[in-house]
Amino acid sequence: MREFARDPPVEKRVGDLLREAGHTIAVAESCTGGLIGSLLTDVPGSSDYFDRGLVTYSYDAKRAQLAVSRESLDEHGAVSEPVAREMAAGVRDVADTTWGLATTGIAGPGGALPGKPVGTVFVGVAYAAPWGTGESYTRVERFEYDGSRTQVKEQIARGALSLLAEEISSTNHEP
Repeated sequence: MREFARDPPVEKRVGDLLREAGHTIAVAESCTGGLIGSLLTDVPGSSDYFDRGLVTYSYDAKRAQLAVSRESLDEHGAVSEPVAREMAAGVRDVADTTWGLATTGIAGPGGALPGKPVGTVFVGVAYAAPWGTGESYTRVERFEYDGSRTQVKEQIARGALSLLAEEISSTNHEP
């Protein structure tokens, strides 16, 4: 499991990385219900880089707000790599931001699916490179967390922000 408790907190580190790079972020949340947006906006000055957060809990919301395909939802279900990929790219493109971050998972205590126990989440990170470079991409990672619903949601939110921080840090993106 990733270590989230660091100084400064992950939401501050992400904000510093975004600000330093001159990048912006939008988030699409399902299982975290707005917690990532809340964490990001807890940081003073977050309006420098935070554009918006969309809570797209239902299939209809994912389709209407993020253009997640009916085929992905039908074939794989909301808690899946293809849906997380489409959510992250969708929020990035709808908001016209540098980065899109998305979560879709099972916070519990019920809702487990075959091969997807409670605590399963898919986190999507989408980057918009400058036009014509061909360097835009979307990455998805699967994680599993334990605990109560509230604990799982917090671990998912902080884990998603940690993944984003790693992604920004591991690449040399120009604004």
